[in-house]
Amino acid sequence: MKIRTGQRLRSATCDAEVMVLRAPADDVDLRCGGHPVHDRLVSADPAPLDDAFAGGTELGKRYVNEDGSLELLCVHAGKGSLSVGSTPLQIKSAQPLPASD
Repeated sequence: MKIRTGQRLRSATCDAEVMVLRAPADDVDLRCGGHPVHDRLVSADPAPLDDAFAGGTELGKRYVNEDGSLELLCVHAGKGSLSVGSTPLQIKSAQPLPASD
């Protein structure tokens, strides 16, 4: 699936919805709950949640892949966890602020 910055995507398995903050140039097999995500305006039949990808998505958290080429912001929490193919996305850690001595 070709994704672009600013696009909002919805899970086919749960209520999770994400906004794309950074997108790679290549196609991405973005999944939530073990099933491909789709555009939030497209209606689709619900898919069963895969137990291996049932860790959940947290509202307001940023999710990134290993090389940082993909970054998503969770705008609606859900029971499914985000992945690229079978590789789970990680919550982006906060960057430390510089010392103000």
